[in-house]
Amino acid sequence: MARVKKGRAIHGWLIVDKPAGMTSTAVVNKVKWAMNAQKAGHAGTLDPEATGLLAIALGEATKTVPYITDALKCYRFSVRLGQATNTDDTEGEVITTSDLRPTDAEIEAALPQFVGDIMQVPPKFSAVKIDGQRAYKLARDDEDFEIAARPLYVDEMLMIERTDVDHVLLEMTCGKGGYVRSIARDLGEFLGCYGHVEWLRREWSGPWETDDGVTIDVINELAKTEALDEYLLPVSEGLGGLEELRATPEGAAKLKVGNAGMVYNGAAEYGDEVWVSFEGQPVAVGIYKSGEVHPTRVFNL
Repeated sequence: MARVKKGRAIHGWLIVDKPAGMTSTAVVNKVKWAMNAQKAGHAGTLDPEATGLLAIALGEATKTVPYITDALKCYRFSVRLGQATNTDDTEGEVITTSDLRPTDAEIEAALPQFVGDIMQVPPKFSAVKIDGQRAYKLARDDEDFEIAARPLYVDEMLMIERTDVDHVLLEMTCGKGGYVRSIARDLGEFLGCYGHVEWLRREWSGPWETDDGVTIDVINELAKTEALDEYLLPVSEGLGGLEELRATPEGAAKLKVGNAGMVYNGAAEYGDEVWVSFEGQPVAVGIYKSGEVHPTRVFNL
């Protein structure tokens, strides 16, 4: 006999304004419990002490997570100049200090080094896997190890404010896989003064801004009630980066069972990845070829 899944088959996105002190996994678990959902996941981890937008996918929306993790994201963060820590943030121990403080002009001049396609070494206290083990576990055990640099696309890096001689407020817009702590560390090293992140906040991610987010307090208050469902956004909001095509009735029936299906004419070109709707609901994601879409993901809504 097939195993019965616990919870509701509820589908969509819940945008959360994550508070400091919670892991991203804890937020997912809180939302899953509050909405009595069968399935939930998030689109892009935030460090426990980071705040801001965390997009939680429920049910069939989890199939659209890759399109949000691949989208641009914006972080605002404060860098403490003059100190390096072993975690690259305030949670760690200060390991190096400097009395040197760069001028505003020197900071501005350094920022272009961190724009475009760059290589970035993740912090040693991170979830990156080294020979099957998490880097942070190795770091806690004082193991000697190196993390390979990995590519990151940074669309924009702005100096928002020099709050005082020891602090600078920055804003970074980047692609997936970015570590703000690494940016602060590398900027401090480039300037010769060292640095670490004092706080950071994700301002927006893909199509959503923090103003779209619901707080943990509201989630707790409305848990297990229909009122919380009103904050749920459609599955299709996770597909905004793809062209939408509408399926014919016959095409929709074929796509739903994983076969290529006919679609009405749209703006897509041969070979484009698109998403297909029928009667306002997403049916599939796939590749458009000569009037048909060949599905790679199928939605059961």
